[in-house]
Amino acid sequence: MPGGGAGRDGIPRSRGGGARVREGAGPAAAPSVPGPPAAAATAPGKKITARLKRTLPVRGPQAPTLSELMRWYCLNTNTHGCRRIVVSRGRLRRLLWILLTLSAVGLILWQCAELLMNYYSASVSVTVQFQKLPFPAVTICNINPYKYSAMKEYLSELDKETKKALETFYGFSEGKTKVRRSVDEWNSTGSDFFQQIPLLKVEDFSRTATDLHSGQKRKIEGSVFHKDSSIVNSGDSNDIIGFQLCDANNSSECALYTFSSGVNAIQEWYKLHYMNIMAQIPLETKEKLSYSADDLLLTCFFDGLSCDKRHFTRFHHPLHGNCYTFNSGENGTVLSTSTGGSEYGLQVVLYIDEADYNPFLVTSTGAKIIVHDQNEYPFIEDIGTEIETAAATSIGMHFTRSRKLSKPYSDCTETGADIPVENLYNKSYSLQICLHSCFQKAMVDSCGCAQYAQPLPVGAEYCNYKKNPNWMYCYYRLHEKFVKEQLGCQQICKDACSFKEWALTTSIAQWPSTVSEDWMLRVLSWDKGQKLNKKLNKTDLANLMVFYKDLNERFISENPANTLVILLSNFGGQLGLWMSCSVVCVIEIVEVFFIDSLSIVMRRQWQKAKKWWNDRKRAGPGKPPQAGDVERQGHDNPVCIDEDLPTFNTALRLPLPQDSPLPRTPPPNYSTLRLETAFTEQLPDTLELGPH
Repeated sequence: MPGGGAGRDGIPRSRGGGARVREGAGPAAAPSVPGPPAAAATAPGKKITARLKRTLPVRGPQAPTLSELMRWYCLNTNTHGCRRIVVSRGRLRRLLWILLTLSAVGLILWQCAELLMNYYSASVSVTVQFQKLPFPAVTICNINPYKYSAMKEYLSELDKETKKALETFYGFSEGKTKVRRSVDEWNSTGSDFFQQIPLLKVEDFSRTATDLHSGQKRKIEGSVFHKDSSIVNSGDSNDIIGFQLCDANNSSECALYTFSSGVNAIQEWYKLHYMNIMAQIPLETKEKLSYSADDLLLTCFFDGLSCDKRHFTRFHHPLHGNCYTFNSGENGTVLSTSTGGSEYGLQVVLYIDEADYNPFLVTSTGAKIIVHDQNEYPFIEDIGTEIETAAATSIGMHFTRSRKLSKPYSDCTETGADIPVENLYNKSYSLQICLHSCFQKAMVDSCGCAQYAQPLPVGAEYCNYKKNPNWMYCYYRLHEKFVKEQLGCQQICKDACSFKEWALTTSIAQWPSTVSEDWMLRVLSWDKGQKLNKKLNKTDLANLMVFYKDLNERFISENPANTLVILLSNFGGQLGLWMSCSVVCVIEIVEVFFIDSLSIVMRRQWQKAKKWWNDRKRAGPGKPPQAGDVERQGHDNPVCIDEDLPTFNTALRLPLPQDSPLPRTPPPNYSTLRLETAFTEQLPDTLELGPH
């Protein structure tokens, strides 16, 4: 039927209300065509479902496709990285944000996994470690550097003059009563030693002194230096003696060095001449004149096992002669110990041989030892420990390893490579090595020769009277500047950043005891008798024990209070607390406020410069302005003379150009008004059901 439609049950009916099928109609009535029974049964449920869909809000995804859903999430999430991936312009910038975001996600997953593994880890580990400490190098020297019996031929004249000085000054000599010797009798023999360094007797701290050699009085010129710790003399003022050093090139340049004790004055005077003599003797000869390992060492035990001279390394010290280092590591092997206590350290018995001592050079008996690292030089004259004879000296050690931070935390050096001082000792850098090397270099530069107590620089030789008659005066002047820190060595040299230290605790006991003295000396004499052919005396022996008191190694290190991690953590805490900002947020701020802002400013400046250049070209001489110049300036409206672009509201209020047609609304496209259904057939729930 025209104008008819299908009802909810699928029966065609007239739009104008055609015939309906009623109950009880006669046979002449047209039979009704029933719809499908399943559709008729479920039709009310579908109708309710359709009404619910129209009335309730949608609770599902915000976009119909996955790509649009991801885009919606990135635009609305608080995760800055995902949003920057979507809104960034350009493939390179978008790729960078993708890499940054994925890296951040990976770091988060990694850290969270570590935290979870640590949280759920219930294992307990117990570590038991038996520590072995490396045993240090132990250097042993006899206090007397050379055998006096072997050195007599080199020191006979010096010893003779020293005895004469003692006889003249104090009125006594060896094996005789106290009888003063006249000055005239002394002058008849002559003396080169007193002419080079004259001994003087200072009278009541005045500027007048008496020459002990010539007996003449002289006026003191130049400076007076008191070498003792105290210049107060408890006795008669006549006991104050000293010696005078003068510049060989200028006799008026002199310095007087006085001593409150005659013992110190005689010893210092003797040492100056002694070093001058020893500097002229070859090294091979001096090694033969000093003590050998067989002479010095009687017995040796280490860690409960016997040792001998093969475990000692010899090196020659200028002031102490032949010294011997145990566990020097020269062969590449460093001994270690796993047990503390005196029985498991180094035990040696030393033969001192007091009878062969130089009576004027040394006034004490015994040996000197120093504990040091294998790579360190043993400055035994500075920090050596003296052990006495007829005693057992026990030295307990505590090992400490220290490390300091270099610049900018402290002014230390790692290897000494940054110190402009040549290392003369061929050992690892230390502050003492630097100071001694610096002084030796200044000695060579100022005096033309090297000081005897320190190693020789390349191309230099030791000072002596024959070649360098002025070296003593130069040495004392230079040493005075060094002590007063005027030489610059203390400013150049720095502490080492890492070093090892052994804290020593010394105890002394009588050895051998009275009850064991007889048999011990007999046994030691029998062991040594084949070479000595005499009975040993306990004053010629010294017992030394060096051991770890415990195996606790103490490590002291400096750590920076503020590191980069702590700095970033503090910054992150402040940004998160006050601005709810993260690293990605900081990168976003840098991108927007620095990179993008800078590019915009540069682009505007470039446009202004380009416009200025175009205006200058058009305003050239002889070129009339053209009518189309205004339109080519970037604005269609000549009334807009502002440099800034118009906004939407201001553009609506601008007058139109005179020569341009008025804008009109285009006619509608009527083909777009055609209504088309999205479904091929009518939905069942839109059909109206007829009365039953």
